[in-house]
Amino acid sequence: MEPKVEALTNFLKTTISAWNHVECITVDPRSEIFAYDPYFALVIDVYCDGKVPPANRRRDAFGDPGDFETAAGRTKDRFFLQEMPIRIEYKNISMMNTLIGNPIRHLKLLKNSGTYPFYRLKNNNVVYDATGWITGVRNALDDFPDAAWEALRDNFSAKMEHYLSDMGAASFSGDKFFLLLSESGFLRFAAASVFMVNRRFEPSHRDYEAHLKKLPSVPEGFWTIWDALLQKEREIPPTKRFEFARVLAQSVLSLG
Repeated sequence: MEPKVEALTNFLKTTISAWNHVECITVDPRSEIFAYDPYFALVIDVYCDGKVPPANRRRDAFGDPGDFETAAGRTKDRFFLQEMPIRIEYKNISMMNTLIGNPIRHLKLLKNSGTYPFYRLKNNNVVYDATGWITGVRNALDDFPDAAWEALRDNFSAKMEHYLSDMGAASFSGDKFFLLLSESGFLRFAAASVFMVNRRFEPSHRDYEAHLKKLPSVPEGFWTIWDALLQKEREIPPTKRFEFARVLAQSVLSLG
């Protein structure tokens, strides 16, 4: 970790861990590799068993944050410290326990939010741990039930097919804007389905492709079609792109 990042991480850890109800603090591993990456931000998750201080107190506690803004539900803070972008998300451990304890019961929520929150909980680096709560939660994620993986796979595949249908409509109607939106949704949920088949939680969208390439089970011909759909330098007629997507969807549905 670079000295500036480490110093800010320690400052924020010390500041936040002094608040009431803070159970655990984690840091995105990518935040520890700072080499003038245009995507860089110091991303911190704070797991709480009660309310965090109000926004004005948090802002004051952070010293002199630039461009401080917070979500209406007090779940996220964004600001700059020493010209470095900071992203802090506050998460209720009771809600996390509920989702992890019975994921099938909460499929409606998970199929919309995806499994990225579980990925962060499982893979981020722990910098503060009050009681060991996170160890038990990570053990539960290691034992994530097969029925939940299958249910999520079915839900993500259904959303993939929904976006595929939208792609077809947009392709034949010449609606370029809707085609772009539906194509993006199609690729996102095709990939999510493959992650579920491989029993892997979804990483951030920025890391989707890199993690997909490491999966042991991917449909035959997947990458040829995937790359063709992402190819923007060479113009492919919309109806042809739809046919490519249809074949990709069939290969995803046949997997596993």
